[in-house]
Amino acid sequence: MKRPLPTRYLTPVDLADLLGVPLETVYQWRRKHTGPRGFRVGRHLRYDPEDVRAWVETLMEEAA
Repeated sequence: MKRPLPTRYLTPVDLADLLGVPLETVYQWRRKHTGPRGFRVGRHLRYDPEDVRAWVETLMEEAA
């Protein structure tokens, strides 16, 4: 990832913006268990930036 990751936990909107995908894609990844690992804070979904980085790196390795 060329863009630096924020130091705070990401919302689904943040993740969609960061990766340049529609918000619905983020929710589909969650339903299908194919996206980065997320967690709930009460009713709010959040993503750890380091988990997102690791997930993207895994995708890049698989593509190589």
